[in-house]
Amino acid sequence: MQLVDKKITLTELKQLSERVFGNLVKAVIDIKKGSMVVDAAMHADEEKFLLDRGSKQDDLWGINLYPEQKGDNFIEFDSVINLRPRQNNFSRGVDDKNLRKKIIDIVNKLVTT
Repeated sequence: MQLVDKKITLTELKQLSERVFGNLVKAVIDIKKGSMVVDAAMHADEEKFLLDRGSKQDDLWGINLYPEQKGDNFIEFDSVINLRPRQNNFSRGVDDKNLRKKIIDIVNKLVTT
């Protein structure tokens, strides 16, 4: 696993995607800290990594990154860790459009070409 709190290149993400899934990189975003962790087989492992480092559960959201894709296809909002009825998130996605935008903004800040 790798904590990304500064920058990661698209090339690095492509290399990570080839190691586990071939075309995607699982990531968990901490929306309060503006960071993410990448490169694990499960979002739950990345979530635990961040929780162990002081992140709060309510701030963590799972996504998949597709380094070979562009635009809306680059980020997929799909993770079991996102199922949070107590936060009004009833799907594996991210139901709140403002929260999705915040996640997209963090990813765009951290991933460079």
